Amino acid sequence: MKKIMVTGAAGFIGAHLVQQLTAQGAQVVGVDNLTDYYDPQLKRDRLSRLAAHKNFLHLDLNIADRPAMEQLFVEHQFDAVVNLAAQPGVRYSLINPHSYVDTNLVGFVNLLEGCRHSRVKHFVYASSSSVYGANTSRPYSVHDNVDHPVSLYAASKKANELMAHTYSHLYGLPTTGLRFFTVYGPWGRPDMAPVLFAKAIMAGEPIKVFNNGDMERDFTYVDDIVECVCRVVQQPAQPSLEWNGDRPDPPTSYCPYRIYNIGNNQKEKLMTFIHLIEEALGRKADKQFLPMQPGDVQITYANVDDLVRDFDYRPDTQLKEGIGRFITWFKEYYG
Repeated sequence: MKKIMVTGAAGFIGAHLVQQLTAQGAQVVGVDNLTDYYDPQLKRDRLSRLAAHKNFLHLDLNIADRPAMEQLFVEHQFDAVVNLAAQPGVRYSLINPHSYVDTNLVGFVNLLEGCRHSRVKHFVYASSSSVYGANTSRPYSVHDNVDHPVSLYAASKKANELMAHTYSHLYGLPTTGLRFFTVYGPWGRPDMAPVLFAKAIMAGEPIKVFNNGDMERDFTYVDDIVECVCRVVQQPAQPSLEWNGDRPDPPTSYCPYRIYNIGNNQKEKLMTFIHLIEEALGRKADKQFLPMQPGDVQITYANVDDLVRDFDYRPDTQLKEGIGRFITWFKEYYG
């Protein structure tokens, strides 16, 4: 996998991934149209750290632009494609649902078609822990049914998994979906809790604590996510010889299709998370306790046994260490 396309290359995870792949010697073409869902300057600053690398080319393209994507696959022969471009955010999907259709569905099909026609060896894409929706059995297992999403964002990610399976079945395209669990770390998105909390605390403003603080998350440090993606992309999905249509196993198939959880395999209380940010900043937060928001879930917690078995890797960055690294970056970047 020497030539790899990474969509969402100016994004939080995408920029970290490009940095790692180029360091490993891969030639990376990054695709990102720097949408204004949050401040594009942060995206430009991420890209500026990558621009000098001779193995990286950034293209300002929208994956929902069908002609542009068709031309891209004509001009480049990719060994692998990693799709991290998406309209993110559970709560925003309640306000602007059409943006999720354009990027997460139309854009996803454009990538599948490009991979199909140019014979890409492996298509890897970001799914989400949100697909578990109304499931209450924990830790969340990829072997569980996930047919009850509680947000349009979650539904779009579940749809991605279904569309990927179709292309694996029809065209033999190896596809691997990765369900990320609450990713945090340096260069994180400003609409996510770590940056929102840190900014409010430093400004002496209240932070919003939903469900009155009774939330637990499987916080996963961004470097652990990137290490997993780098391992996965080099190992194309294979058909499972044990798959049985009478007892279908959701994360595997008779065709080259796989689904994995990528999480820290350790749930932490939201109040612990807030306390560690307070501790790292040396300031106390003014907490505004609020009810649960529509589309949210109370607990996320990943079973990563399949990931460990197939890739010999388990995310293990401890929350206190990860928060410390994040706050160091936060102070440097935001002053």
